[in-house]
Amino acid sequence: MCEDVGFVVYEWDRSNLTDQARAVVNQAVNQARDCGVSSVSIDGHADRSGAAAYNVGLSERRARAVRDELVRLGVPASAISLQALGESRPAVQTPDGVREPLNRRAEVLVDLR
Repeated sequence: MCEDVGFVVYEWDRSNLTDQARAVVNQAVNQARDCGVSSVSIDGHADRSGAAAYNVGLSERRARAVRDELVRLGVPASAISLQALGESRPAVQTPDGVREPLNRRAEVLVDLR
């Protein structure tokens, strides 16, 4: 039986994926491959260590990096939607200006057929 796959990609200071992050994306795609991907939504996030406007752009670059890896692994680009949330939905609440690795992430939901 196929179930939707959700995962979170961490492990970066910028918007490029580390080997560990690539492994997470690859594992999710492998899980989904037999069922077929209906759609994928990616929410990019940032911590509060930079300016809010910069963090929105950074969260978009993070989401795009995950999208690019999904496409490289065979997920159709037309099935993927992105949302850049910047610092608006932190995993861990922090004061402004605080660096928090858990807030530097892309959350991905793969809807299967």
